[in-house]
Amino acid sequence: MPSPDAAWFERDPVELAPLLLGGVLRRADASGAVALRLTEVEAYRGSDDPGAHTFRGKTARNATMFGPGGHVYCYFTYGMHHAVNIVAGPAGSGWGVLVRAGEVVEGAELAAERRHVRRATRIAGELARGPGNVAQALGATLADDGAAFADDSPAQPAGPEARAGMTAAWSFTPADAPPAFRTGPRVGVSGPGGDASAFPWRFWIPGEPSVSAYRAAAPRTRRA
Repeated sequence: MPSPDAAWFERDPVELAPLLLGGVLRRADASGAVALRLTEVEAYRGSDDPGAHTFRGKTARNATMFGPGGHVYCYFTYGMHHAVNIVAGPAGSGWGVLVRAGEVVEGAELAAERRHVRRATRIAGELARGPGNVAQALGATLADDGAAFADDSPAQPAGPEARAGMTAAWSFTPADAPPAFRTGPRVGVSGPGGDASAFPWRFWIPGEPSVSAYRAAAPRTRRA
């Protein structure tokens, strides 16, 4: 099924975020395809949002966020994992929605293999619970930054030679009817951006096991 056109994503991220819930985010590459039914997301609103990567303006790292909606913004964080965002709004806005969690609905075996790389034992629970696990299950890296959502493609083209030359293809299919959702403070955001009353911009489907438990940002202490 084709992804919506770019105009569908060119909304305020606080409006777009709940519309992403229940929709299916899919990434296909030479290894196969993994798709997630999104269960938890967070909105980030550029220069109006002290919790956003783009609060202080455009940099080489966050440049994709200043492009048009309907693209993937992927970044490396905490020196240990990637995170996947969906760019929102018109070009220049610096808006986006972080994918925090999802239910694997295609490619569970491949997602499990990817998650197992950093573990001594197999994953027993949800494969895409938390943004780092989302990116790992999908196989997303910095090479995916800036990718556009396109028509849903087959998991693998025919023949090993074709698969070897395949670049990652991304698609997003909205839910037929967005599910009921709840809102609350974003996870791990410190300072003013973590104000629960000013920025209740985490959106999730209640009752979903893949949704992460809320954790406030740990206060940072200066070294003497």
